[in-house]
Amino acid sequence: MILLLAGIYYAWTRLTAPQGVQKVAYTPAQKKCHSKGQLKYCVYRAKAGTNGDVVYHLHGRNLDEQIWNDDSYWTSMVQANWQRAKVLPPTVVVVSYGSTWLLVPKGKQPDSGLLDDFVTRLPDIEKKAGVPKRRLLLGESMGGLNVLIAGLTHPEKFAKIASLCPGVYAISPFDPFSKMKSALQRTGADPKIGFGIWWMAKIHVATEAEWKRISPLQLIKRADAQYPALYLSNGLYDSYGNFEGAQMLAERAQERGVSVEWHPLYGGHCAIDTSSLARFLIS
Repeated sequence: MILLLAGIYYAWTRLTAPQGVQKVAYTPAQKKCHSKGQLKYCVYRAKAGTNGDVVYHLHGRNLDEQIWNDDSYWTSMVQANWQRAKVLPPTVVVVSYGSTWLLVPKGKQPDSGLLDDFVTRLPDIEKKAGVPKRRLLLGESMGGLNVLIAGLTHPEKFAKIASLCPGVYAISPFDPFSKMKSALQRTGADPKIGFGIWWMAKIHVATEAEWKRISPLQLIKRADAQYPALYLSNGLYDSYGNFEGAQMLAERAQERGVSVEWHPLYGGHCAIDTSSLARFLIS
């Protein structure tokens, strides 16, 4: 009887397990990959040609420079949108410093300094990607924060910033525990994820002053109408607690005269409206 029940359970679990994955129908871009020190990057060009712009895609946590042509990821939906519209897309350069990294200026922590490295390497990257008509930034999650740091620290270098579900917080990793607990309750963030974000921040920044150098809510205080156009999106039920900060950033950017597209979405972490994103990147 035990063997019979075990056999039935095994058959049921096999029968009810997912049998596949929904894939995107599109023509993948041509890819060439390079590396220099800690930096790895891949240059993606559509087979039908490109429009002269270069989009730097800074990926989310645990992804890598190979993600752009993944036919089960949102990046392929963006490509499919461009192909249906029959428009020439930008060249896309996916940049990676590993599975987990923050673009922070050089500070007291050993893992700081990647922002300086990225900016100084742009001319070398563009020897392979081509000198851009416009330089754009795109990133999700961890990468969404990274593109905000890069674009708001060096606004003269970039024409647009598309930041999806970015790690923007109204609090600091150096705030007291009571304030962090209140933020978790207010945003509905998963406490385990909150601890992971706190830990990652502590690895890259050593003081409150260093945190303010990379906090988008601090950086936007210097913005004006000449800053890069900004696309922000976030799911209302983001388990990382990012909705509150992204909405605050959108409001403050608009107050400073920045051109802003704010897309509050009904969904969880990194719910993405790929159609409006695709339009933003080629407009």
